[in-house]
Amino acid sequence: MATRILILGASYGSLLATKLLMAGHRVTLVCTRSTADLINGEGTVVRFPRKDKPAVSIASRSLPGSLDACTPDQADPARYDLVVLGMQESQYGQDGVRQLMARIAKARVPALAIMNMPPLPYLFRLPGVNVESLQACFTEPAVWSGFDPKLVSLASPDPQAFRPADEPKNVLQVGLPTNFKAARFGTEAATQLLRRLERDIEQARFEGEEIPVKLKVHDSVFVPLAKWPMLMTGNYRCIEDDGMVPIQQAVHGDLERSREIYQWVGNLCMRLGAQPEDLVPFEKYANAAASLKKPSSAARALFGGAEHIERVDSLVQRLAQQFGLRHAAIDQTVRLVDARLARNRAGQPQEELEAA
Repeated sequence: MATRILILGASYGSLLATKLLMAGHRVTLVCTRSTADLINGEGTVVRFPRKDKPAVSIASRSLPGSLDACTPDQADPARYDLVVLGMQESQYGQDGVRQLMARIAKARVPALAIMNMPPLPYLFRLPGVNVESLQACFTEPAVWSGFDPKLVSLASPDPQAFRPADEPKNVLQVGLPTNFKAARFGTEAATQLLRRLERDIEQARFEGEEIPVKLKVHDSVFVPLAKWPMLMTGNYRCIEDDGMVPIQQAVHGDLERSREIYQWVGNLCMRLGAQPEDLVPFEKYANAAASLKKPSSAARALFGGAEHIERVDSLVQRLAQQFGLRHAAIDQTVRLVDARLARNRAGQPQEELEAA
C-alpha cells in the first residue's frame, strides 16, 4: 500500500522523494509556484554517484511512485500519512509556510525533519534539557508551539546534495551518498510507519541496481545528534572573518585541532545521554570531509547576504552552558556568525559581502 508523504522543500527534499518514489510511494513537494509548475510539468531528476561507475540520473517520471508539487497555501496535511521537513529552519517562519506549519500541527500528522537544526519540539524529547533557554537559537520559535513532541522526529541529513548552478531547479546532484539516520517517533504507530518506509527503500531498485542513500531508523533519540560534531568541526568552521574556506580545508588544515573540537562536541552529546555507538568516529568523518571541496551551505548563505541561517552553532554553545561547559573554538564560531549576520542585516551591499 502506497504511503502519502508531504515534503516541505523541493531541493534537498527531492533526494528523499526519489528514494520514496523508487519504493512506489506517493509524494508531494511543497515549494514556490514557479518550481511547482516546473516539477508538475517535467518531474525531478536526481543524480547519484556510484562507486567505480558513472553517476546515474534518475527521473521521477521513470519511477513507480507518483510525484506532484504545490505551494504552501495549497497543501492540506490532513491528506497525508507523513510530513517531511526538508527546508532550513529559518524558512519555516516565512509567510505561507508558517500557516502550513500550524495546519500540520493541528492535523497531528507525524513530522520527520531532515534538517541540521533539530525542531524545537524534538528537543523536548531529550531528557534534562532546558528547552526554554534554547528558543533564541530559532528564527521564529512560535512556529513550533502547536506540535506534539511525540509526533516530531529527526533524521541526520548526512547525505550531501546541491542544485547545480547551470541546471533547472528540478535537478539535484548528490555529492556524498550517505544515509538518513532517523530516530524513532514517540508513538509506536508513527515509528512503525517509518520502519516500513525504511524496509521499502532498502528493497527498491532502479533498473535492477541498488542505489545509495537509505533511511535507517534507530531507537535512540540521540543518533541524529551525531551530525553536531561534524557541523561544528567542518561546516561552521568554513566561516572565517574575512571569507570562507572549503569543508576539506576547515577540517584538514589542522587535523589535531579538528579532532579536539569533534571529540568535545561528541562528549557534549554523551552528557545529554548519547552512547558512543550513537556517534560517528572522527576518522570516518575526516575521511568523508576530504572529498568536500566546497564551503558549507551555511557559509555560502552568510557570504551571499543571508539574514538568517540555521544556528546549530548557537544551540551547541547554549546546551554546553547548561552543563557549565565552554570551548574557545565554539565561542569563536558563534561570534563570527553573529557578526556576519549583523552586517547582512545592516544592509551591507552584496558586492562588498562577496568580496570580503
